[in-house]
Amino acid sequence: MNFFKEYRTGEVVALLYRLFLAYFFYQFARFLFWFYNKDLIKVDGISDYLNLAWHGIAFDTTAILYVNSLFILLSLIPVMVNTKKYYQKILFWIYFITNGIAYSLNFGDFIYFKFSQARLTIAAMHVAQHESNLLKVFGVSVMQHPFVLIWFFVLMALWVWLYKKVKVQFKKPKKLIPYFFFSIVTLCAVATLAVGGIRGDFRHSTRPINMVDANKHVKNPAQGNVVLNSTFSFIRTINSNNFRLVNFVEQQFIEENIHPYKTYQRTIKERPNIVIFIVESFGREYSGAFNQNRNIENFVSYTPFVDSLAKESLIFPNAFANGRQSIHGMSSILAGIPTLTDAFTSSPYANQKIQSVVSISNELGYDTSFYHGAPNGSMGFQGFGNILGFQHYFGKTEYNNDEDFDGMWAIWDEPFLQYFGENIGKKQPFMSTMFTASSHHPFRVPEKYQGKFKKGNIEMHQPMQYTDWAIRQFFESVKNKPWFHNTIFVITGDHTNQVYYPEYEKTMNRYAVPILFYSPNPEYQLKGVNYELAQQMDIYPTLADLMGYNKKIRSWGRSLVSEKQYPHLIVNSDSINEQMIIGNYIYRFNGNEVVGVYDQSDLNMEKNLLGKVNNAEIEKGIKLCRAWYQDYMDRVINRKLN
Repeated sequence: MNFFKEYRTGEVVALLYRLFLAYFFYQFARFLFWFYNKDLIKVDGISDYLNLAWHGIAFDTTAILYVNSLFILLSLIPVMVNTKKYYQKILFWIYFITNGIAYSLNFGDFIYFKFSQARLTIAAMHVAQHESNLLKVFGVSVMQHPFVLIWFFVLMALWVWLYKKVKVQFKKPKKLIPYFFFSIVTLCAVATLAVGGIRGDFRHSTRPINMVDANKHVKNPAQGNVVLNSTFSFIRTINSNNFRLVNFVEQQFIEENIHPYKTYQRTIKERPNIVIFIVESFGREYSGAFNQNRNIENFVSYTPFVDSLAKESLIFPNAFANGRQSIHGMSSILAGIPTLTDAFTSSPYANQKIQSVVSISNELGYDTSFYHGAPNGSMGFQGFGNILGFQHYFGKTEYNNDEDFDGMWAIWDEPFLQYFGENIGKKQPFMSTMFTASSHHPFRVPEKYQGKFKKGNIEMHQPMQYTDWAIRQFFESVKNKPWFHNTIFVITGDHTNQVYYPEYEKTMNRYAVPILFYSPNPEYQLKGVNYELAQQMDIYPTLADLMGYNKKIRSWGRSLVSEKQYPHLIVNSDSINEQMIIGNYIYRFNGNEVVGVYDQSDLNMEKNLLGKVNNAEIEKGIKLCRAWYQDYMDRVINRKLN
């Protein structure tokens, strides 16, 4: 023990102190993350928050040890110059470069979480790789939320100041054998502790800690995001692949209860044209037509045109998105493929033959096209559109007029929708998808329309009105086109965005999007309000049904305009667990087992009934969760999506 004190005590103490600082500042970032998102993550008082922060230490440990592994090694490795000033300066820069980058991920999530509803994962990089305006987006974000950047630099400056308070004094080793001996012993001990810390457990029988474990000690699923930190969630999902074959139930049970293939028999006189509006960030809470019976105090609608169109349409006020990002909306709406913990569109399995509303339209002789006013390739739309089989793609390049570019993302919705209306219908029947862009961060409208739209209560309200107005102008411009009368229009959102009303702060309602079917042709009988549960995945089979495609289709959704001959299962994911609504209950499934069962009215998932309420419906629901997941993995991995 005397040898140890003589040779390396100061270095070990300094290392422990420096690692302690990382824990301290990660807890500070955790509090700020919750503070910026407290409207989305409900915490019942100080003790509740402290409980979450305490359990977060395990996730902080993993992140800190990953990030500081090189620093720890260089701090302890016996090279005899460890205590020299230049060596300590090298350690200083390694420590703050690695920790600074990793720590900054948490600050980005203060804002990003409001849009993604999940902690940062590698999936964000898969989306970002298609964008060329990241620096501009970052700059605008900083201007809109300067205190996030200020907090980061203030805390980093404090971190540096505290780091320098404990210094390693130069001390040349005099006895090399004890120096090397205790160095090796210390390295082995630290390595053992580091392995256990990174895994989250020292038992070989358990798997390494992952994002699912954040939900073990929470009152509602949203609190799991407080337990996590963004460094952990990002690192843990690098090279992750949660796609795996499972064998929970017999195939016959899947065929009889999941019905992965469906057939609809409908006789039609003439194939309808199809126009699908995927409206950027169109959460259900922005539209009055979809909130008529919710008794939301002082509710204000920001979509007057959609509200008026809804009176002549078939609408679904209880519909949900099947993903968290724009590309997820595209796969769910057009191909009926939801996003689970890992996104299908950024998985190794995305490039395969996929049956979709696009492929069946092509089979029926439709002219198929996709419109998005961003630079071609943005968001991954063009690549996935090619996989689905769109015959034509129209982006910013084809529009060819940068005067209408919003300076950030895409051509403004109004002119691009006019371009869309002028182009479609030249060949019939046609199926065309329009993905709007303006109702998005940085929440602006064209200069010439400043003052035309009310500001609303959150930043999203003004650009949502602009997009609604742009859609109105589109309908005005095409209502006398020869193809208009025999066209079915679909309007939905790709995902939700900023939340204002408490009703939409609830966990499941963060996926609440509108679904609307409209046609001026009364033959399709697309009128009324249907309060049954619906989802983006239902749009593809519904359109296949309305188009008179009487062959077998691969679909986990169902037609919303035919009798309920197939059972219905609503599915989405918060990137930690899969969430499924079956019958009267909501189930949370972690890929192996159901970890939560909630009454369907408990949209915030606050009262877990698992193990407390047992009935035949819950038992069947748990089996259906496992069966659906098994079929999903089988079809994705074994390339059976056609």
